[in-house]
Amino acid sequence: HVQLAESGGGSVQAGGSLRLSCAVSGDTAGYFCMAWHRQAPGKEREVVAAYGNGGGTAMYANSVLGRFTASLDIPNNMVYLDMKELKPDDTAMYCCGFRAESFAPSARWCFNSAYSDYSYWGQGTQVTVS
Repeated sequence: HVQLAESGGGSVQAGGSLRLSCAVSGDTAGYFCMAWHRQAPGKEREVVAAYGNGGGTAMYANSVLGRFTASLDIPNNMVYLDMKELKPDDTAMYCCGFRAESFAPSARWCFNSAYSDYSYWGQGTQVTVS
């Protein structure tokens, strides 16, 4: 069983920055996918960034490419999403997700996986950009 807890959201002016954190606890040994998804009121949920520990770097949605950076602090079981040059369109509830894999997943594999494919999600943290 895995538990995820996001933090770091808040209200920020356009052009500002935020760092979201996701504390991960439980059985995370082995291969896995981790992802950040977001959902704004009245809009579909979308994947923002995803990472697979099969090798390589994270993959990002075109809408955040160059502005958002996902990183993992494995010894401390933390996942981060650094966001800069924020826009009003970035306003959403941001959630981190985890699922174990039986093989070494690429970031693309994890990125293309649906929200429902992930076994665990946190409660989310709200980001509001005005």
